[in-house]
Amino acid sequence: MENPTDRPDRPERPQRPARPVAGRRFYDGANRPVTPKQFRPDRGGSEFDDRPARPRGRGGSDNRDDFGADRPARPERSESRPPYREGGGRGGNDRPRYENRPAQASSIDMLFGLRPILEALSAGRTLEKIFLLRGTKNSLVTDISTAAREAGIQVQMVPVEKLDNLTRKNHQGAVAFVSPIDYAPLDNIVSGLFEEGKVPFLLLLDRITDVRNFGAIARTAECLGVHAIVVPSRGAAQINGDALKTSAGALNILPVCREVSLHETVRFLQQSGITVVACTEKADEAVGTAQVDFSGPVAVLMGSEEDGISPDLLNLADVKLKVPMSGQIQSLNVGVAAGIMLFEVARQRVAAE
Repeated sequence: MENPTDRPDRPERPQRPARPVAGRRFYDGANRPVTPKQFRPDRGGSEFDDRPARPRGRGGSDNRDDFGADRPARPERSESRPPYREGGGRGGNDRPRYENRPAQASSIDMLFGLRPILEALSAGRTLEKIFLLRGTKNSLVTDISTAAREAGIQVQMVPVEKLDNLTRKNHQGAVAFVSPIDYAPLDNIVSGLFEEGKVPFLLLLDRITDVRNFGAIARTAECLGVHAIVVPSRGAAQINGDALKTSAGALNILPVCREVSLHETVRFLQQSGITVVACTEKADEAVGTAQVDFSGPVAVLMGSEEDGISPDLLNLADVKLKVPMSGQIQSLNVGVAAGIMLFEVARQRVAAE
C-alpha cells in the first residue's frame, strides 16, 4: 500500500523548529535565564528560540507560531490589582470607583444634628430649609419646628434614606441648609423707600422653582432698577451656589424678602399705595399697548414655570397684562417674560424723568 506522504504531487510540509519544553524555564547558578543546548541556533535550534521559554495560554502552553513570532509579547499582569478607576486612566478622572457609596454632599453649606440646628435658629442664622427624620418625637424636634415656623423657614419630615443621600456624615436625623444670603423684612424695605423719597419698584415671584431661572431673573431685576425681590417661604427655588452664579452676583446686592403668604403680601402692598401688576397669558390687554402708568409705585407679579400665577393670587392683582406674541408656540420662559415686563416699567420711568 502506498504511503500518502510519498506522493509526488503532494508538497512537503515545512518542519517547525524545535521549541522548549512547554511551561519550563531554565536558569544558571546565578539565577539568570538560559537557553538549553538543544534549542540554541548552533545546535540546530531556531533563531527565535534564543530566549528562555515562557508559559502562555491555559495550562502554560506556548501559543507562539512561525507567523506570530514578530508580535510583541503581552505585559504580565500584576498579582495585586488596583481598584477600577473611572476615566480609563487617560488623563481624565482617575478616582477609584466604589459601589454603593452615598452621594456627595451638596455644595451649599449644611448643618447636622438637632442641637446645632436649634442653636443656629436661636442665634438668628438664616436657614434655607430643614429636614427632620420622620417619626422622631422629642423636645428638640418640637423646639426646632416652633422656631422655624416663627422665622418662616420650611421644615420637612423625610425618611432616613433622604437624609443619607444628602450627606455621608452622622446627621442624627436632622439636616439644615444654610442660606448664602440674609433675607430682608419687606415692611422695612417699603418704609425705607418711602422715607428716602424713592418710588418703590418691586418684583413678586410666585413659586419659581428653577434655581437658574431665579438667578437670571435676579440679574435682570438688578440691572433694571428693581429695589427688592419677594418670594414665598414654601415652594420657591432654593438659593444656592447655582443661583448666585447665574445671577452674576446680583443676589449679593439686591435684597430678597421671604414671606410666609404672598396673599397677605399683595394686600400689604396695595394698602401701602403700590400697584400690583400681574403678567399672565390669560390677560386681555398686552404690555405696551395698555394705558398703564408704571412711573408710580409698582410691584410686578410673575408666576411659576408650570402653571403660572395661582388663581386666587391672580384675582388680587390690580392690573393683568400679557406679553404680545405672534408665533406658534405662544409660550415664553418665565425669565424672558419677566425681562419684558421689567423693561417696560424701566422704560416708562426713564421717560418720566
